Amino acid sequence: MTTEKVNLTKFAWLSIAAAIVTIAMKVGAYLLTGSVSLLSDAMESVVNLVAAIVALYALKLAAKPADSHYTYGRSKAEYFSAAIEGSMIFGAAALILFVSVQRLFSPIPLENLGIGLIVSSFTTVINGLVGIYLLRSGQKYSSPTLVADGKHLLTDVVTTVGVILGVCLVKMTNLEILDPIVAILVGFNIIWIGTGLIRNSLAGLLDVTLPKEENKEIVAILKSFRSETISFHGLQTRQAGRLRFVRVDVQVPGVWTVREGHNFAHQVEAKIEEKFPQTAVTIHVEPIEDPASYDDIPEGFVPLDGDDGFVPIDLETGKPVPFQQ
Repeated sequence: MTTEKVNLTKFAWLSIAAAIVTIAMKVGAYLLTGSVSLLSDAMESVVNLVAAIVALYALKLAAKPADSHYTYGRSKAEYFSAAIEGSMIFGAAALILFVSVQRLFSPIPLENLGIGLIVSSFTTVINGLVGIYLLRSGQKYSSPTLVADGKHLLTDVVTTVGVILGVCLVKMTNLEILDPIVAILVGFNIIWIGTGLIRNSLAGLLDVTLPKEENKEIVAILKSFRSETISFHGLQTRQAGRLRFVRVDVQVPGVWTVREGHNFAHQVEAKIEEKFPQTAVTIHVEPIEDPASYDDIPEGFVPLDGDDGFVPIDLETGKPVPFQQ
């Protein structure tokens, strides 16, 4: 498996710094205006801060090398970080809804809205730039933690824009009741975000297959090695944090020596790892003439060639046709 040693904790520190700055600015905007929608926006940034701290720990843990106790490493720690972030979002949303419903029945006049809007606009720019940077870095290094953090910050941008528009409506109409209504909408939006984060984290913990596009590229690589005497089947893929895992069976002529089979498998592994760094490829070599080589083709594996993989199928029996030398 090829690995690219990149210290991802620097991105977490950037997220922490951005969260501290935006919390200070949003709390200041709330104190200036008394707007509960601005308060709800500030509370979401508190979630960002705690989530960034959890992400920092998860990235440090995931970066530790494999050992005798964790033979596959600790890369799945990143999924726990995203799950914790999603759970915390629910708590923030509940508090936002509680405060907003109270304000809905007891609206109060807002003050200094102009200054509050300017401050919130600055936080939007900060979160937008940091969010895009984290999202691109997470996609580049296949880090679910950075992707989750980046998406959360970008969603925070959308939330803040909605809050700003709501406060502008209050200013233009003098209807203070619009302020808690906007805050309630923010709360439900945060719940939606948290649900998505938890869903994606659970999928990673349950070893969901690689994205469809990546599976197609792996299949294309395997096809490039196929011939009349070489076949593949039983492709399995999964992702654990920044690491990918690929397993596939290859049938080769039974007259090949162990060295020939090993060298061929190594070529296939190298080609896949060249396309997808940080990938562990496991290839099981089998004799193509032996019918037993086709007994382990269960349903649910990634199809390699249409519906039946690379193995020719007898139309009468529905079973693979062994290669005849």
